[in-house]
Amino acid sequence: MSVISKLMEASESDTDVLRRLDSDGDDFSKFREVDFTFKCESEEKADTVAGFLGDYQYGKTSVLLEDEQYFVQVLIDMPVTQNVLLCVSGFMVCIAELYKVEVDGWGCIAQNGT
Repeated sequence: MSVISKLMEASESDTDVLRRLDSDGDDFSKFREVDFTFKCESEEKADTVAGFLGDYQYGKTSVLLEDEQYFVQVLIDMPVTQNVLLCVSGFMVCIAELYKVEVDGWGCIAQNGT
């Protein structure tokens, strides 16, 4: 699958998540911790991805091991307005392509208007 196809697929998926958050009354402009996760085939690959993201201060990174699978989790304090979220998510897709790992999505806790 081409990078463009992956970006388009991620954009559609991200917009679906934003619609669900909107139905829960989320205030997208409120900052919150958003986690992006990468699946990596080895600890060495996970350390490399986490090192890049951490060294350039894209977010707070950690390497996790679950069921013999390595993950890199990146935590970013940000709003989830559509333009901001899609840009950051698209950047994460590009990072995954660069390092030949898989983006395993993102998540956050809804922030209501109160």
